[in-house]
Amino acid sequence: MELSAVNAGDTAFMMIAAALVMFMTPGLALFYGGLVRSKNVLSTVVQSFFSLGIVGMIWVVYGYSLAFGPDVGGLIGNLDWAFLRGVGMEPSDTYATTIPHLVFCAFQLMFASITPALITGAFAERIKFTGFLFFTVVWTTIVYLPVCHWVWGSGGWLLERGALDFAGGTVIHLNSGMAALVAAIFIGKRKGHGQTSFMPHSLGMTILGAGILWFGWFGFNAGSATAANGIAGSAFFITHIAAAAAMVSWVVAEWMMHGKPTALGAASGAVAGLVAITPAAGFVGPVSAVIIGLIGGVLCLLAINLKNKFKYDDALDVVAVHGCGGTWGAVATGLFASTAINPGGADGLFFGGFGLVFTQIEGVLVTFIYSGLLTYGILKVTEKFIGFRVSEEDEVMGLDLSQHDEVGYNL
Repeated sequence: MELSAVNAGDTAFMMIAAALVMFMTPGLALFYGGLVRSKNVLSTVVQSFFSLGIVGMIWVVYGYSLAFGPDVGGLIGNLDWAFLRGVGMEPSDTYATTIPHLVFCAFQLMFASITPALITGAFAERIKFTGFLFFTVVWTTIVYLPVCHWVWGSGGWLLERGALDFAGGTVIHLNSGMAALVAAIFIGKRKGHGQTSFMPHSLGMTILGAGILWFGWFGFNAGSATAANGIAGSAFFITHIAAAAAMVSWVVAEWMMHGKPTALGAASGAVAGLVAITPAAGFVGPVSAVIIGLIGGVLCLLAINLKNKFKYDDALDVVAVHGCGGTWGAVATGLFASTAINPGGADGLFFGGFGLVFTQIEGVLVTFIYSGLLTYGILKVTEKFIGFRVSEEDEVMGLDLSQHDEVGYNL
């Protein structure tokens, strides 16, 4: 496609959107960092931050090509675009045809970077840094990239079946949520879990992180329109009101259940709403977004109670917020999507489309199975050749000193 096809407004919008999504990863680092004990804050932060480096290298060498390159059987892209060969300043013939191909590639890279960082919350405070590095490289390669191609890649089999995922409910949130569940069970509980206090060391840091995530999510969802148009504007607005609704429903529900509202509940509720609206962001209207947010906040809170019932140690509630929230969002897309909002989508169950919800559920189940089985295999290999969990002595000392010989605070 000719360079003259580049639209300046769309390009500027997408560069800003990509920067906003990039900013979410340090925001996640603060969100997670505040929730752990002070002896593990630096190690937790660096796991998120370093994902930007690792995945950035994968993306250039082969990641973008496998995720979005020419299709191979609906399952994966080929290596024609390895080392970003042919990915330049002219628009792609297939993706985001009014902006430079390289800008679309950069926007998608930011999604790929934050996804493995989300998983680290499940095994926080007890993983070797070397194990984290190996796991992140392999998981991104054989789990994230194929699922990304299935859902968003031209010719991907879920895309061809009509599954809708506007900004990553399946690719990012339930994919990472399932991996987090398997990882939390595999690695086992933190030493002293259930016997001693694991209170967050800085809820102020966590709320700041949640605010940055909320800010960046406007790029995450509105940017997924890949142009500065009406759908982007709609996605921008409903992203905010869904988060607001989920924050309110989470806090009210926990107030009724536990007698007091909490700052952590407000932060977690907002993130739960952002997760829940993500797959539907470009397909639903404002009222539907409020309903999705209200239900999402309560469902994710109840999922935390299930964690306590089944007694696994998902340290920072990745399964409840991202797994449960992403699953609800994917199913809700099948219920509330409307072609009146986005003619390029489909009608959900409440707007006369009876097949979409089943297609959405199919995508959820397949991703659960694929991500779960592959994550378990990766963990087994990591454990055998690298080692995944730190020694008991290192865990007691704290990961900041034992893994990095640094500390988060010098007081």
